[in-house]
This record gives sequence, C-alpha cells and structure tokens, in this order.
Amino acid sequence: MNKGTLYLIPNILGEFGDTGAAPELQIPAVALTRIRELRHFVVESEKAAWRLLSRVSERDALSATSMQVLDEHSLASALPALLAPLEAGKDTGIISDAGIPCVADPGAALVALAHERGIRIVPLSGPSSIILALSASGLDGQRFSFLGYLPPETAARRQALLSLDRGIRADGATRIFIETPYRNEKLLDDCLGALSKDTMLCVARALTGPEESVRTDSVGGWRADRSSVGKFPAVFLAGRTACLSPGAKSTFHG
Repeated sequence: MNKGTLYLIPNILGEFGDTGAAPELQIPAVALTRIRELRHFVVESEKAAWRLLSRVSERDALSATSMQVLDEHSLASALPALLAPLEAGKDTGIISDAGIPCVADPGAALVALAHERGIRIVPLSGPSSIILALSASGLDGQRFSFLGYLPPETAARRQALLSLDRGIRADGATRIFIETPYRNEKLLDDCLGALSKDTMLCVARALTGPEESVRTDSVGGWRADRSSVGKFPAVFLAGRTACLSPGAKSTFHG
C-alpha cells in the first residue's frame, strides 16, 4: 500500500475579522485547493484549525474531518499514532496556530519521524511572520539565523543577548528571535540593556493585522525614544543595516 503525503498547511497571521486576515488574502489558491481536499489533520490547536477550515471548506467536508492534537505538551511516544493515517495511505495536513507549521513549532518532530518512515512531505505556500519581518526590517537578509525563543529567565536571557550581540559584531548576520506576547516588553527592555547602542534593532508586531507596525532603529535610538510593543505577536531582529558592496551598482529601478 502506498503511504499518504504529509502536507504542511499555512494558517493566517492575525485574528479573523482583522483587515487582511481572510485566508483568501494570505494563502495562495493552490494551497487552499489542497486544504479543501484533505480530511485528516494534525493540529497544534483544534480551535485555530477549525477556525481556518470553517472559512475555506464546505460543510460536508468538515463533517468528515478528523483531527489529532500535537502541541507543546505532547510526548514523543504519541508521534507514531499520529502517522497512522499516513501509513494507511491517507493524505494528512499539519496546521499550526499561525503561519507556516514546524518552525518554532512541535510539528517539526512529526516531520522528522515522517522522513524516517519514508513519508512524502509537501510544504504549502503561505504567510510566515519571520520572513515577513526580515524582509521589512532593512537588516541583512543574505545572512541570518532564527534563534526561536530566548531563555525566559532574565539573567540567562541577557547573557543570550550579549552573546548574539558579539556574534553580530563578528559576522554582521541578522539574528531573529521571538517571545510570547505577554513578555514582549521585558524582552525589549533586556534588548535595550544588553545590546550595543549601534546595533540595529527591529520589532515587527501584529503583522498583517490592523495594529501592525515595523520599527527599525539603533539601540541608542530605541533608548532615546522607547515605543511600546504591546501584547501582540512580535518578531525581534538584531543586526546591521543591509547595504550594497562598495562600488556595486544598484539593481533597483524607480
């Protein structure tokens, strides 16, 4: 029996009802078509997954849909059972709370096991807050690393920021990191305390939503004019301003 295909399904950024948060505006038509065809899903949150599917799928399809949860509390021992539909030849989709699944997301462990089992993996195009933030930051997009969540303890987080600041000064590559919304302000305070004043800091919050804002400034500039991030999903980026090589001709045309 042929095994099913595991599709990585993008979810929208922002809340339904927000300007720009409709699935049809964020998810390409070819991905929406595939989502409508699937009946088996592994989801980070049933609420978030049903919210997406109820907007893009027919009622008959929803009544035939099954979901299994894979979240931060799931055990490694639960992973083989999540692959059972795929082993039985049934195509399955992974849906995370927002954006592209398996990036800073427990779905990555399931994808790793699927590779071991010889299951085909197909990523579907859709919104990624990390890539959107990087493209809007003005920081180096040629060399960058995503660090996920920094340590939650203040002392360890500041040490991590000091370390990434030294890395930026050594190689100039952009460092990208995230935080849970209720700790945004503490993280920003630690960034302003630990990073060098000439390091560039970008905070991109509530991307695609009505409260969207992207600010890039030197740490010194942030210290002189500290703006609030608020309790919104946010991406933090630290690095150097992108520039052309000395003597290079611009390929941009007005």
